[in-house]
Amino acid sequence: MSIKPYAKAAVGAAVAGLTALGTALADDRVTSVEWAGVAVATLAALGIVYAVPNRPAQ
Repeated sequence: MSIKPYAKAAVGAAVAGLTALGTALADDRVTSVEWAGVAVATLAALGIVYAVPNRPAQ
């Protein structure tokens, strides 16, 4: 099994989740609502990026 097809989605999800977490940490605390926002951002990015196919090599 190759990780190559999943790498793009994993990186996209990590970037979205870390960005949401960085925003949530602006006041030095993360509430449960902010954790939910981080989870939603991460899972949404994972699903959306995974669904978009890569361009074929030319």
